[in-house]
Amino acid sequence: MQKLNLKKIIFLAAFALIGLAAMQVPFSQLVGAKGVRFSLFDFYGPIAGGFVGSIWGLVTVGIMQLANWAWHGFATDAGTIIRFFPMLFALLYFAKKTRWMLLVPAIAMIAFWAHPEGRQAWYYALYWLIPIAAYFFHEKSILLRALGTTFTAHAVGGALWIWIFNMKAILWIGLIPVVWKERGLMAIGITLTFILFNFLMSVIAQKTKIQLPFIKLNPKYSLQQNKTTL
Repeated sequence: MQKLNLKKIIFLAAFALIGLAAMQVPFSQLVGAKGVRFSLFDFYGPIAGGFVGSIWGLVTVGIMQLANWAWHGFATDAGTIIRFFPMLFALLYFAKKTRWMLLVPAIAMIAFWAHPEGRQAWYYALYWLIPIAAYFFHEKSILLRALGTTFTAHAVGGALWIWIFNMKAILWIGLIPVVWKERGLMAIGITLTFILFNFLMSVIAQKTKIQLPFIKLNPKYSLQQNKTTL
């Protein structure tokens, strides 16, 4: 039992260090949010739940985010604080197919429409129907699962952003043609990252005979599988 716990700690520490490093590599500027950037962590963070489950995934990603926050001097601006929450909900969506997660985009839509600016740009929130639709393909397609994941994060972030920053409707409307490109790239990034890490961990497990603790690998994207389908 003690050895197993030590293996878990070592694995989670390694997983967290990779995530912390990924946070330092910028991917793109968050449109409409000055000074807030996406990083490679936005590809890496959500997949944690797919490997270690919801609870351990939340613990690991929470540690990554807190460590990164400390690394950058505990910035307390609202944009930085908001960024904590979308990733956690994205992780939960990716980790497991559960009807409870359908409440997240639904509540986000209601919250967005409840805001005066959101009511004027009501059709922006229709993007958040995507994670609801993708839910039905959660176990059939990694790409659609990733698409639902990134739009869940988008829904949480959008609902928080409009209430905290009171962003004008005209700006939300202007983002509509940008969001699908941005989130499409995010979904592809999450998909490829999951497949890569799934394959690498299957290689480690088979070639070294090291039993990775509490890891759930998808056989479709493991070493022994010759064909993969997205």
